Amino acid sequence: MFTVGELPPPIAPERLARLAQCETATIGHFLHSQFMDPALRAVIPDRRVAGTAVTVLVPPLDGTMMHYAIGHARPGDFMVVDRAGDHRHACWGGVVEIAAEVAGVAGAAIDGPATDFEEIRRTGVPVWCRGPSPVTVKRLGLSGAFCVPVSCGGVMVRPGDAILADESGIVVVRPEQIEWVVEEALRRQAAEPETIRRLRAGERLHEISGAGAQVAAAMKRG
Repeated sequence: MFTVGELPPPIAPERLARLAQCETATIGHFLHSQFMDPALRAVIPDRRVAGTAVTVLVPPLDGTMMHYAIGHARPGDFMVVDRAGDHRHACWGGVVEIAAEVAGVAGAAIDGPATDFEEIRRTGVPVWCRGPSPVTVKRLGLSGAFCVPVSCGGVMVRPGDAILADESGIVVVRPEQIEWVVEEALRRQAAEPETIRRLRAGERLHEISGAGAQVAAAMKRG
């Protein structure tokens, strides 16, 4: 059985561009959920992208819906692929990668393996996955879903969510969160050079961060 939902409204490019200025690790200092399993690793290093989540459920063995989804992807979309627990069969390889490039896809997060890593690196659409596998899905025409809520890397993702991904990991940002997440992340990133300057000038990290005072206060309380 196949389920096909409506493509979500794309997030405005200027909002995604500002989100892409943020490091996922900076967001990890103040947001504690919505991060995908760190086992989903970047195939292409040193890349950071943000895009509109377009979700796909690709069941074990059957890759039909992956082809359908890529065929309907738009520039700026970020493909989020729920593999329904299949960590053996790759649903993304060289041909899907090139189809994604032609469609203008921003990136993909796959809760399972991919294949043809060399071709992915050469083509350049960044992919996050659970590693390589030479065993691929087949186009069986049995089932799958497109643009429905899915689970990827332990996080529920809705069509239209914002996805930010870099070498440190992947975070799902709800559209209504984008502005405050960006403001807080950029504020923290702007402050970091001053912290580094103070460290190089001889101050200790526990003095700068206040950790020393926290430990002293806790010990005084007993």
